Amino acid sequence: MPLKVAAMVGNASSLRLARTWVDLGGREADAGNVVVTGEGGYDSAFAVTDLAVASVGSAALALAGLVAATGGKSPAVTVDRRLASLWFSSSLAPQGWAVPPLWDALAGDYRTKDGWIRLHTNAAHHRRAAQSVLGPQETREAMAAAVAGRDATELESAVVAAGGCAAEMREAEAWQAHPAGRAVAGEPLAAVTAMPGPGAGAWAGTAARPLAGLRVLDLTRVLAGPVATRLLAALGADVLRIDPPWWEEPGVVPEMTVGKRCARLDLTRPEDRAAFETLLARADVMVHGYRGDALERIGLGAAVRAARAPHLVDVALDAYGWSGPWAHRRGFDSLVQMSSGIAAAGMRWKRADRPVPLPVQALDHAAGYALAAMALRGLTHRAEGGGAFTARLSLARTARLLMDWGPQEEPQTLPPIGEADLAPGIEQTFWGPARRLNHPFGVAGVALGWPRGAVPLGADPARWAN
Repeated sequence: MPLKVAAMVGNASSLRLARTWVDLGGREADAGNVVVTGEGGYDSAFAVTDLAVASVGSAALALAGLVAATGGKSPAVTVDRRLASLWFSSSLAPQGWAVPPLWDALAGDYRTKDGWIRLHTNAAHHRRAAQSVLGPQETREAMAAAVAGRDATELESAVVAAGGCAAEMREAEAWQAHPAGRAVAGEPLAAVTAMPGPGAGAWAGTAARPLAGLRVLDLTRVLAGPVATRLLAALGADVLRIDPPWWEEPGVVPEMTVGKRCARLDLTRPEDRAAFETLLARADVMVHGYRGDALERIGLGAAVRAARAPHLVDVALDAYGWSGPWAHRRGFDSLVQMSSGIAAAGMRWKRADRPVPLPVQALDHAAGYALAAMALRGLTHRAEGGGAFTARLSLARTARLLMDWGPQEEPQTLPPIGEADLAPGIEQTFWGPARRLNHPFGVAGVALGWPRGAVPLGADPARWAN
């Protein structure tokens, strides 16, 4: 990248990092202490690499704030632009084995009679929902034929009503005029409630492992929540992921369960519900990514969680925001890109004849680092004598952040992963040996790392390590 262009890109990244950090409740002055290194980035209709730098940098700043609040001086922070970009794709390099495919055969974009729609069928029950509306199609060709005669808006509504996941491709202007889009635009990037003390006291963290001794209850699924809890595990937390007996996400588990223990509970069964409430009572942090009303519907709403764990740092993400008509709608990164206008803008940018999404699941990864930042800010609140802390974020509001920056200013390139990008040593996963990328940020004195390799879902009992 020419020197002048590199300087312009770097300045934009730093400015956007500062704005994102402020949107997450941080002090703008802190962002001036971040040194952004590295070159290159994703070529895209929108500034995906700047989003990576901003979200990774915000998590790093939140960590630096926690280190300072727990007895240290404010440490230096660095963010590597190239590595932040690469982590937004995958951090794992299997050695002699392959990660299972990420996408179901029927998942993807389909042309309707008046536009485009995306069907998300990775989960078996979401696939069945789409098939209940469109017939028992088993190939993309058959599904395309079934979709071709349908109205996009009508089909989206029908699949969602059947319990599935679908999104019509909308232009940004149409989304901004839609009641759901207007609701999202009125929400903050992170809605925070920080209660006064008395606090819950100190924990056994060290300067190198700030979250050692803390328990994190992880009720998240692909992809943002697991990004957040992966980082908390890298800082020393005891992360216990809970999934229902039937849930699988094989395409991302080797990437995302590193450092965690993974158990299964069916929260609709009384004995499993009791086991979960016992875990909750001892949790310091809970990160969850269900639809906004999901925990309420099974009797584990905010009031119940507060009663069971009065000092809980409770951080949540949903797809389409916490207000408006789509607050309880199922959704994933790729669907939000279709709804919000990102895919339509990409189609024009690329001069393509079909939707063009971002080059990576950038909304997921950015929201994941923002979730981690809010968990760390909640722990800082606790370390400073505060009480319970809640934060609510969404993929749709993260999309709004990216789109508000406007089109990407300059073409960029991101060379493929090389040996210099990979950390030394081998990670022993359940599936075989692997290498990990070097971490995308550094906070002076903090040792990022996982003592345990990735494991399958349900590999562990539902109990805390200590």
